[in-house]
Amino acid sequence: MTRSLLFVTGTRADFGKLEPLAIAARDAGYRVAFFVTGMHMLDRYGLTKHEVHRMAGVAVHEFLNQRPGDPQDVILAKTVTGFSDFVTEHRPDLVVIHGDRVEALATALVTATNYIRSAHIEGGEVSGTIDEVFRHCNTKLAGHHFVSSEAAADRVRALGEPDDAIHVIGSPELDFHAAPSGVGIADVRDRYAIPFADYGICVFHPVTSEAATMGQQSTALFGALQASGRNFVLIAPNNDPGSEAIFAAIEGLPRDRFRVLPSMRFAHFSELMKNAAVMVGNSSAGVREAPFLGLPSLDIGTRQTNRSDAPTIRAARAGDSAAIATFLSEEWGRRYDRHTAFGAGRAAARFVEVLNDPAFWARGMQKQFRDFTRTGA
Repeated sequence: MTRSLLFVTGTRADFGKLEPLAIAARDAGYRVAFFVTGMHMLDRYGLTKHEVHRMAGVAVHEFLNQRPGDPQDVILAKTVTGFSDFVTEHRPDLVVIHGDRVEALATALVTATNYIRSAHIEGGEVSGTIDEVFRHCNTKLAGHHFVSSEAAADRVRALGEPDDAIHVIGSPELDFHAAPSGVGIADVRDRYAIPFADYGICVFHPVTSEAATMGQQSTALFGALQASGRNFVLIAPNNDPGSEAIFAAIEGLPRDRFRVLPSMRFAHFSELMKNAAVMVGNSSAGVREAPFLGLPSLDIGTRQTNRSDAPTIRAARAGDSAAIATFLSEEWGRRYDRHTAFGAGRAAARFVEVLNDPAFWARGMQKQFRDFTRTGA
């Protein structure tokens, strides 16, 4: 019997992490499908559902779980209802969710209450927002855990999860970055009408617990970037509360110095990062992928607090224009050795290795709390 795997994706970011795992599982003979929802379905964010549809040999199921302005609890409720209907009809053998988004929490709730086997990718991470709470909730709801580092594995153990359900595979998106992107930087600049060869990348998302100040923060950050006289490719924020204020700040930026994009294909974004001078903002790409590529990055604000201690990363408040200016002056164009604390680009192979072990499928569905007794913890 061929087992069926259903991957849940709600954003361009989590798809970049799930795609290598899905490809490897497909090539290993599993039936693979995607449940596509969230930002993927919204025109403002580039209708990135089309990226999922480009995958060969997988089924794609779409679900519109929100309208512009919906609060997160409403999105959660809509996703629970829609996903419950879907799995009742299709009943996959394994549901694979990623990280800390509200769509992942909704689908983890559905799988747990319906006793459908689930796997959580990149549990045990720490950050500075409500996302961390969602992530740890997903750990308690999921039955299997594919984590990025030994430190993350320890945190999952501390949440009462058993050793035989925890697998350290590294960060899956590094699989893409470890290999040639398949496109050249000239192709990237041409496709996205990027007029400059010397550029930094900026990605600044809202912080849900700081939604009221996101306008001030984004205005301060973009003002500091503008004052530097440098060129930037600016990727639009996600759709969390506070995003409207960031979009408003983006509207006032000079387009000859800031190329604003709603999203990019992952291969093109990888090539863009490989050729960038620096990265600035609060995206996980700045604390995970940038260090792997040896790209200096400036982490702004609290969204990625304590996520990584790579030597390529500096931190600053959005309003600290002096720190931002110093970073841009000292780090622009520098290159560092590859940082591999979150993997070496072999996550997908390890993922399939675990799936191919009969013990993975033999584990019981009833979870039990295991006390964390690791020496020195």
